[in-house]
Amino acid sequence: MWPAVDQFVEKHRLLTEGQTVIVGVSGGPDSMALLHYLWKKEQTGFIRVIAAHVDHMLRGKQSEEDLLYVRGFCRSRGILFEGEQVDVGAYKQKKGLGTQVAAREVRYAFFEKIMNKYSADSLCLAHHGDDQIETMLMRMTRGGLISSIGGMRIRRPFAGGEIIRPFLGIIKNEIEHYCNVNNIFPRRDPTNEGDDYTRNRFRHHVLPFLKQENPAVHEKFQYLSETIHEDETYLIELAKEKLKDCIIEKNKTVVRLAISKFLAMPIPLQKRMITLILNYLYEEKLTSISSVHIEHFLTLLTSDHPSGTLHFPEGLLVTRSYESCTLSFERPIKWEGYEYQLTFPARIRLPLGELTAEYKEDDDPCGFRGKDVFVCAVNDVNYPIIVRSRAPGDRIHLKGMKGSRKVKDIFIDEKIEKHLRDVWPIVEDGNGNILWIPGLKHAEMKTSMNADRWIVLRYKNFCQDV
Repeated sequence: MWPAVDQFVEKHRLLTEGQTVIVGVSGGPDSMALLHYLWKKEQTGFIRVIAAHVDHMLRGKQSEEDLLYVRGFCRSRGILFEGEQVDVGAYKQKKGLGTQVAAREVRYAFFEKIMNKYSADSLCLAHHGDDQIETMLMRMTRGGLISSIGGMRIRRPFAGGEIIRPFLGIIKNEIEHYCNVNNIFPRRDPTNEGDDYTRNRFRHHVLPFLKQENPAVHEKFQYLSETIHEDETYLIELAKEKLKDCIIEKNKTVVRLAISKFLAMPIPLQKRMITLILNYLYEEKLTSISSVHIEHFLTLLTSDHPSGTLHFPEGLLVTRSYESCTLSFERPIKWEGYEYQLTFPARIRLPLGELTAEYKEDDDPCGFRGKDVFVCAVNDVNYPIIVRSRAPGDRIHLKGMKGSRKVKDIFIDEKIEKHLRDVWPIVEDGNGNILWIPGLKHAEMKTSMNADRWIVLRYKNFCQDV
């Protein structure tokens, strides 16, 4: 068999007796060597093997011949074969994707279909040690998240089973040698020879230098990969637990954080909490989130400025407002201004809550007082009483304070979020004097304490953001 691969498979328990294995086979040296290796195991009755090949239809007759070659190889050895032709060019245009991304999506969709058809345990792929080095370096270079910098996992969940990679412990030269020894004559993709693709440039120019420095460099990268994924698994689980204490609101389109609690966490957990939130909102389908987004997020939360907004991919808004941060695909509601003249009794539904107005006959109205309640004697106010949205230049004469104060400054001091200020209720009298900012401040007023009839206004705030 192949001792180096056998040892890797045994160490990581990638294959078990009776397992059904789908093998992704392109026809190239790597996948043909993998198919041959697993076929040898199938001959001993240890596992069941099905070869799966996708013709991407990108190279015309050449790619069709790849399909025919793999199918012929399987027929001559009694290996079950599943093949499919998919027009990746058309799929690419329809979805607006790059060639490599479109081909990958098509390929994995086919693999998932075959996994389900055979109720397979594993999808076995031929990525090897050189591929791992290239992947890790590419992701580091473009600023991937820590989890992605760890490269390809030896195993990961997929289609009710898992993807396994038995060749991550060996390199390309060993695979080529295996093909020669076993008289395997694989197909060659000419696009692998040029430098058009990023991976090819790393393969042709960076990898040879690393191997010159250390011929066993793939082992060092694989060790680093496994260490990163082990550490990441632990830290993610810890971050999940700690994140629960920081969440104010959470649903499929909105997540709202308590900033002070979030920033009290160690920075390594903060970064992973952000990753968890983004994965939740994007449903783990987005690949364009990078370390740059994480850093921008942290900068927003630690800034001395109490508010700000980030625009993330797919229309996700990250909005900080004082002590909370909201991530949402929903746009903030833009309410219209309003003005209502109060009658008694009255019950008025406002954008952020409900205002009620009534007369009370009571010798001691003090029991009705509070930030959410306004009380004055019937004869101590000029009519009509108006409830309205704020206007430019609004000022209020506060209790115990000389002169007046800008309503805008009160909103800032009370940390009312910007999108709420324009529809926060303002109560004024018939002379345009502001009497009350519900839930926040009362104006200075002379009140007759021996009155027997009182105006009582109550406000109930329904807004979750307050």
